[in-house]
This record gives sequence, structure tokens and C-alpha cells, in this order.
Amino acid sequence: MIFHNLRWLITTALGLSVFTFSHAQSEPDVEGVQKPLWEAGLAGFGLTGPAYPGANDDIGRGLVVPWFIYRGPVWRAAGGTVGARVSKNAFAEFDIGFSGALRASSDNVKVRSGMPELGFLLEFGPRAKLNLARPSQDSVVRLELPLRGVFEFNSGVQYRGLTFEPKLTYDKRDLGRGWGFSGSLGLIYGDQQFNQYLYGVPSQYATSSRSAYTAKAGLITPRAQLTLSHQLNSDVRMFAFTRTDFSGKGVNSDSPLHLKERGTATGLGVIWTLGRSSQLVND
Repeated sequence: MIFHNLRWLITTALGLSVFTFSHAQSEPDVEGVQKPLWEAGLAGFGLTGPAYPGANDDIGRGLVVPWFIYRGPVWRAAGGTVGARVSKNAFAEFDIGFSGALRASSDNVKVRSGMPELGFLLEFGPRAKLNLARPSQDSVVRLELPLRGVFEFNSGVQYRGLTFEPKLTYDKRDLGRGWGFSGSLGLIYGDQQFNQYLYGVPSQYATSSRSAYTAKAGLITPRAQLTLSHQLNSDVRMFAFTRTDFSGKGVNSDSPLHLKERGTATGLGVIWTLGRSSQLVND
């Protein structure tokens, strides 16, 4: 039991670290503005939302985790990913990195009772970012095209398939008085293996109320997200987000594990920078 609780704490902390990082740290490129090579501190975060697109049950998490940014020319922890930047110019950027999602115990998702847990997921792969327009010096309209292999951490590491998430984003760094804004519209696709992981019901887990089901490859959900941030001072920044999945449009909405056509997640967080590099770089 002690080992299980420790493993849960580690995977939850890692999940919240990646989740907080990816939601709070993606900033528009501001031409001519230099930034510290590295920044470090603490991030406190709380969220609640569906266990997966189409789930009827919500999960909630709250934790304080270490927070770090490194803006190296190749190896990076910045811009919404952790990994390596392969190339960049004024129009396009190509990197290879990872993101993550929180685990969901079957004990917390009633329709999955008796089925294996959904563990902490780590997604790794390439991403192209195309700057389509710059309405102002501190804003950008961007198309992101990440292709990720999904790995589950739950009593070992297992490959769970591929996802593709094209996303159109508008970032505005400065709305005035320390406020910033980001909005995005995207589509999430999964191959047959990943969609089976989310929505499939193998015959051995079928019951009188949960029929066997084989998932199809294709659209998981359209997704819309809004994020608002506020810089309290040079070291403290707060942010809040709301994200809505329209999973009733997905190809597996007829799965017995898919119970809701729409679900919304919300989160609040604060980032406290405790130290930063005196060396400045063009990000």
C-alpha cells in the first residue's frame, strides 16, 4: 500500500508538472525581446474535468510541483513542450518533445468498474508550429501540428498508440495591466490502438450493462480552450483556463464507455519564480 501511494504521488506530480507547464508557459514570440536562459520556481495547480473525452465522471487534482524553463538553442523546456528544437525561423518551428495527461482510476469512473485503470500518459513525438499571422508585436496566430506516440505508466510502461492534434491558436501577451490571453480550437485524432485504449471493451470485461466494443480509428473530439493569465509582479503569475470537448462528434461516441457528448474542464494556478538566469537569449 505504501509503494502504491508513493507511485500514485510520483505519477500525479509528474502529470501535473507537465500539464501545468503546457497550459501556462506557451507564450507568443515577441520580436526583439530577450528572455532569461533559465527560470525556476514553484507552480501550484488545481483542476477538475472529465476523466477522458466522453466520460460521465470528473476527476480533480491539486498539487504544488517544481517549475522550470530552459531556453537553450536545441534542448529546451519552453514554449509548451519539453524536448529538442530541430529548426526555427520567423514563420515555422519544428521540435520533438513530450506532454502528459493525468491518470484516472477505474474506481473513479463508474462505467469502467472492473476494467484496468487509465494510467498516467506520456506523449512523445514531433511538432510543427506555423506562425500564420502577427496582428501586433505581442500577438500571434499559430497552427500547431503535433504527432505523438502515447505511453502509459501504470505497473510498467506500455505503448498505447498514436495521436494527432492539429490546433489553431491565438496568443496575446499583453492586454494591459499585466493580463494575457490565449484561445485555441483543435481536433484530436487517435489511431485504432489508442482509441481502443480509451473506448474499447474487451469481451472479458463485458457485462449486462456494458457490451463488448471494438473502437475505430479517427476523431476523438473537437476541443476549444481559453486561458487567461495575470502577472502580479515580476515573480508571480496567475492563470485560469477552461476547456470544452465536443466528444459527441467523435467516431466512437457509440461506445458503452462514452456517455456524454460534451464535457468541460477548468483549472486555476499560480507560478512563483524563485530564480532566473542573468544571461538573456533570443527565444
